[in-house]
Amino acid sequence: MKNTRLWKVVTLIMAVVFFVACDKEDDPSASITVNGILLVGDQSDFNGDIDASFTGTEGTVSRSFIWNNNLNTADFNADITATSKGSFRMTVEDSEGSVVLDRTIDGGTEPDTIGGVTSSGASGIWTVTIKVTSFTGNGSFSMSEGD
Repeated sequence: MKNTRLWKVVTLIMAVVFFVACDKEDDPSASITVNGILLVGDQSDFNGDIDASFTGTEGTVSRSFIWNNNLNTADFNADITATSKGSFRMTVEDSEGSVVLDRTIDGGTEPDTIGGVTSSGASGIWTVTIKVTSFTGNGSFSMSEGD
């Protein structure tokens, strides 16, 4: 009788652990990696070219980092592979806080790629903010000094 009761308790615990583990895998999530560094919070001190990627399963995340741009513009590219859900937004401010780029790509629509040159701004420390919203899929973006 004691073995039967113990077996039922062990089985119940295993079922709960399995359910919770499966449930966690299905939770919305998103992440952004810049130059090989997973951005957990806002980061700083990026110099040179920026190569980044992002991924999500219906997740939302916003991350900012500062980037030293010695010139007045920046070249940028971004592309996504996404289902119909979610969006990717890239906002860039120059060293004086003026917005020199604010572009969005929506999942499931064309174009799924953006690129070009930012508006002209003040050289120095620029702030780059990346936001993925309810995003399912993956993508990448890059930036380099312009002019």
